[in-house]
Amino acid sequence: MSNSKQTERATPGSCETLLHILEALPGALFVIDGTEKIVYANASAQAMPGATPEALVGNSFWRGAPHLVNTTLYQAVRKARQTQEPTEVEYISPVTQNWLHVQLVPTAGGLVLHFHEKRAPTRRQETSSPDEHLASDVLENMYVGVGFLTPEGILLDINEAPLADAQIRREEVIGQPFADTLWWTFYPASQDQLRAAITRASRGETVCFETMVHPREGMDLHLEATITPHRDVDHHVEYLVYVGSDITARKRAEGEIRALIDAIPQLVWTGRPDGSVDFYNQRWRDYTGLSTEEAEGDGWMQCMYPEDRQRVLETWQRAVQTGRPYEAEQRLRHGTTGEYRWFLMQATPYTDAQGTILKYVGTCTDIHDKKQAEDEIRVLADAIPQIVWMMRPDGSCEYTNQRWCDYTNMTSEQSQGDGWLQAIHPDDQQRVLAGWQRAVQTSRPYEAEQRLRHGTTGEYRWFLVRGVAHRDDQGTILKWFGTATDIEEQKLTEEALRQSQERASVLMNSNIIGIFVDEGDRIVAANDTFLRMTGYTQEDLREGRMNWLHMTPPDYLARTLEAHQELAAQQSITPYEKEYVCKDGSRLPVLVGGVILQHHPSQAIGFVLDNTARKELEQRKDDFISMASHELRNPLATLKLQTILLHRQLARQGTLASAPALSSMQTQINTLTRLVEELLDVSKIQAGRLEYVQETVDLDALLREIVDTMQQTHPSHRILMRGVVQTNLLGDRDRLEQVFTNLISNAIKYSPDAQTVEIDLSTSPESATIRVRDHGLGIPREQRDKIFDRFYRVTDPKQKAIHGLGMGLYIVSEIVKGHGGTITVDSNVGKGSTFTVTLPLKRDA
Repeated sequence: MSNSKQTERATPGSCETLLHILEALPGALFVIDGTEKIVYANASAQAMPGATPEALVGNSFWRGAPHLVNTTLYQAVRKARQTQEPTEVEYISPVTQNWLHVQLVPTAGGLVLHFHEKRAPTRRQETSSPDEHLASDVLENMYVGVGFLTPEGILLDINEAPLADAQIRREEVIGQPFADTLWWTFYPASQDQLRAAITRASRGETVCFETMVHPREGMDLHLEATITPHRDVDHHVEYLVYVGSDITARKRAEGEIRALIDAIPQLVWTGRPDGSVDFYNQRWRDYTGLSTEEAEGDGWMQCMYPEDRQRVLETWQRAVQTGRPYEAEQRLRHGTTGEYRWFLMQATPYTDAQGTILKYVGTCTDIHDKKQAEDEIRVLADAIPQIVWMMRPDGSCEYTNQRWCDYTNMTSEQSQGDGWLQAIHPDDQQRVLAGWQRAVQTSRPYEAEQRLRHGTTGEYRWFLVRGVAHRDDQGTILKWFGTATDIEEQKLTEEALRQSQERASVLMNSNIIGIFVDEGDRIVAANDTFLRMTGYTQEDLREGRMNWLHMTPPDYLARTLEAHQELAAQQSITPYEKEYVCKDGSRLPVLVGGVILQHHPSQAIGFVLDNTARKELEQRKDDFISMASHELRNPLATLKLQTILLHRQLARQGTLASAPALSSMQTQINTLTRLVEELLDVSKIQAGRLEYVQETVDLDALLREIVDTMQQTHPSHRILMRGVVQTNLLGDRDRLEQVFTNLISNAIKYSPDAQTVEIDLSTSPESATIRVRDHGLGIPREQRDKIFDRFYRVTDPKQKAIHGLGMGLYIVSEIVKGHGGTITVDSNVGKGSTFTVTLPLKRDA
């Protein structure tokens, strides 16, 4: 609208007066409406830009008066409109470089701006920002392009660098929409990028983007642009700050690098510091069938196998957050065939001198064939009845076979990473983890014993775990392969061995039992107790002066050699009594046992117990028995004679009423006499003075006579004799009668609930055999060899109730031996016993 048209709406007189006043005002005066369009400009205002009223009125103030546009003025206009209060500011004109003083007065429909040129600023309340000079210096000295825009995208100010590139003046672009300036109009796509960024920034968002601009003919620039909103005190977007950095050189270098990367026959990509991928080489695009634009950001995930996406994305995000290298295995779809193949994804952050990440450079290596080979290995590993595992180069678990899953009740996925530690015994976890980490750090083979929990029973068992590194041709570790072997039984054996060794050590250090190790005849080791027993020293032992053969007296040599033959045949010997000749010539009675050393068959270990005290006790007992039996014999003989005489006297007097009591007395005297006789026999046997009469004995007649007598005295049992020997033998008839009488008597005594005792006779050309069988209590297996010992009594409570001193079978055994025969027993508890006596028919003279 022209000035003349404005005056038509008022009365002629008032309009002319007002126009004269406005035109007479010093300085430039503008009236703008609510949309910031010019509705009036006086002559001074028209003269400043050199424009006609038609060029100004009706146009945007910011485009019509670019020489006046400034961010300080823009902020003042917004403030006056919001507060509806007059204000004023001072600032330097970006075109004339003169100081301008501006008064802003709100009107009913808009705003009046009155401009005055000043030589120097005045100190008033409303002036330009104290940081304006600094901002102006920064703007003009920055190599990057910096501009200030209204929220609608109108350019309020811009520094010199982009103006110099375009070779244009500031007033040519100030007040225009920034997207319509020379830089942006050449490339419509870049223009659309800028408009979209301004829209987003006007809503309060900081926007970053890369784009291409064309400042002038022959010049194209790559820019990295950022638009940042500036807010007022009420948090409304006041204006926008645009910063454009020239990255042409960097993009050129990247282009060269990308050209080189495109020539690489491997899938290569690059990513921004925030993790978004911005470039894929031609090999990647050919394989996936995706363009760079389609795959930018997270678009690359569409060609990934669905089951891998979450795992791979989490791994990539974790690498970006921590700034560490990235590595993952994933399946990628071939864009043409749709086939998925395994690739190893690796990325390394590229940083500047300060360590700030500028880029991620990554590769995708086809490992499909290797994965298939690994799958075949895994199938084989699942078939192995042993635990098999595989770790990554960093030591994290990648695979466990089915045997692991079955034992621990954990899936292979649950065991991934450090999950396998859950199956380790809590007391072992720290030790095992430290050992494994040490192996990974040093690349040395791993070996450890650890306890693994059975997933079903909760039981822990010991396993031996071993692992070795698999390397490529350059020595780089590709995988760790390992096994876990159940060694529970071995550990139990080791523990038993340890306890056995402890016991052996205690035994070896015992001051009661002498222990020695022999090799051949020579004693090669001995404990202090054995040396003390025999009077030898450690020096004697070292010098080889201890020899068990030389230390054995002649009268014990045969028994000792027999024991060593038993040791060689059975690996152990039944303890036996003997004597050793000590270093001082004295003789030491001992009880000796021994075993062959399993790990050293040529050596045997002997156990020696000092038998001196026992021998002395037995000797005193034998002396007492001998003395007592002799002392008792004469009184018993007298008592027996007196009872016989008394019996005769009572018979003559006819007082036989006392005969039963007298008969009972005679029976007890006979029993006591028999016991005394047995004690005497034992004493004689121990002294080696038991004599045998050599006479011809009809064995059949002897046995029939014994059976008839025993049958009369023991009517409770029926004694059956079967078979005959029909032979005579040379021996002592009374002693043989003593043998069979004792055996039959015992058979009756130890079978109280049975009715028969059986005697079987048989013969061969060399010997006669007599078997005495009962159907009574029987003898436990562990006690059968002891019943022929002197004074031994079976510990069974039922047999303890049967009277006896345990001398009978000892005497029987000695008499049989004295006749060159043998006696054995075969017995079953609760079923009875059979004693077998074998006597030679002919004896050497």
